[in-house]
Amino acid sequence: MKLDTIDNYYLYQLRYHDEKLPDRNTAAARLRWYGMEMHRLSLGRLLKRGWIVLVALVVVGAAGAGVYRLHGIFGSTDDTSTPGPIGNDVNYNPKQITLEVFGDPGTVATINYLDINVEPQKVTNAPLPWSLKMVTTQPGAFTNLVAQGNSGLLGCRIIVDGEVKDQRIVNTVNAYTFCLVKSA
Repeated sequence: MKLDTIDNYYLYQLRYHDEKLPDRNTAAARLRWYGMEMHRLSLGRLLKRGWIVLVALVVVGAAGAGVYRLHGIFGSTDDTSTPGPIGNDVNYNPKQITLEVFGDPGTVATINYLDINVEPQKVTNAPLPWSLKMVTTQPGAFTNLVAQGNSGLLGCRIIVDGEVKDQRIVNTVNAYTFCLVKSA
């Protein structure tokens, strides 16, 4: 016998079994008959099923309270401020950076360098000796200098505040050299 709906199953049970079937007129009786009994809401049943959620909430609450207390201990709620606007130091000396390329007299070179804003610059057929002075108020400056000339002797030098930070001299045909200062 093929059963199309739950009601057909109910009629089948009524026809072939002598047991008394529950009254199907109430919602609770229908749910009980179809195997979905209604249960009262109890704290014990909620704790059986939801103890993991309860433990997670307790752990999150304890961690939050601990972090709040640590913020108070280390004084992170205090607002620290500078005595005046940042960057208005009167005694601050700006850095003076000098790039130099030198070689045999009458030699020309192609020079590539990074300026104060770390933008690449190119000078083509520059007569040697060549130099460039840059001034910056930044706390650190990255400086790179690359040169290739048409003679056998070519050198470069980076000077920061009067002190030579990097220098290279090359003695080959169509000499190529570079100088690099990562933190001027």
